[in-house]
Amino acid sequence: MMSTESKPGSFGPAQFRRKNVQLSSARLVRISDPAPATVPLKIEPNIEGLRLITWAEHNGEFINTHLLRHGAILFRDFQVAGVSDFEEFVRTVSGDLLNYEDRTSPRRPVKGNVFSSTYYPPEQEIFLHNENSYSHTWPLKIFFHCAQPADEGGETPIADVRRIYQRLSPSLRDNFTRKKVMYVRNFGNGFGLTWQDAFQTRNPAKVEEFCRNSGIEFEWKAQGRLKTRQVRPVVAIHPITNERVWFNHAAFFHVSTLEPAVREALLTNFAEEDLPYNTYYGDGSPIEPGVLDEIRRAYREEAIYFPWQKGDVLMLDNMLTAHGRSSFVGPREILAAMSEPRINTD
Repeated sequence: MMSTESKPGSFGPAQFRRKNVQLSSARLVRISDPAPATVPLKIEPNIEGLRLITWAEHNGEFINTHLLRHGAILFRDFQVAGVSDFEEFVRTVSGDLLNYEDRTSPRRPVKGNVFSSTYYPPEQEIFLHNENSYSHTWPLKIFFHCAQPADEGGETPIADVRRIYQRLSPSLRDNFTRKKVMYVRNFGNGFGLTWQDAFQTRNPAKVEEFCRNSGIEFEWKAQGRLKTRQVRPVVAIHPITNERVWFNHAAFFHVSTLEPAVREALLTNFAEEDLPYNTYYGDGSPIEPGVLDEIRRAYREEAIYFPWQKGDVLMLDNMLTAHGRSSFVGPREILAAMSEPRINTD
């Protein structure tokens, strides 16, 4: 059975502060509102068998208002009949589902543009990040559906990146904002995705076209290998709330964030410039270890953990809330979907 022991910053049944119960749609749901300015909000039905899609069809404004405040909503104990209901819920509240482009992690398609969660060994954690924040285009919203919780662990920790931005020292923010961040990727060296998987094509000309349109420098190397560089901002302004958010993969892709055994194996086999992923300041200079430590510490201090239950649906504003994955034991199936594309205009 999954442990419900709370981690630092976690929530569970005992952690929710029951405020005055808020009701909507003929008193159909109740809200468990955590402490102010924390995430997520939990919404549960007051009647058995209430379909999430049916309720959501009449409560889009209600959902979006609360999502902007909390950055995350957990829908629990609604009737969600598998992947088809999950797909229709996303379409109902957020429009068409997006394809997974400019890929960095292995996933499999489940139905249409519903994908599996990232395939990494279960003993490895996935550090907190905002989906595709490294890319020219990213989803404003991302959704997860628990088809099968792990026997132990396997949480999807989340963190409010508004609060992460505030936690970071002004000098760090100012320096990084000025310099930006450079993402360097090497494809075809036997680690990570191939360029064919990352760009979903076997045609080098299409890769080059995508890179040109997305502000990505590319370099073809011997034996069909590919190296790319892209410089992106580290801070974004939310398009609706106008809040500053820490929105990047600067720490996530840096080699020092990898678990020690994985990091050592990569550095043993590759020169730094040939690593599958790494990050630098936008001018190509190295990011100081102390800066990376401060960033990682901010994510960890803001992280909130909760145990998945079968049927749960988690809705995130991808520009307000980062997510990750805990290690786990036993089978685990979490589905993912994205919507509402945003384009980097920096």
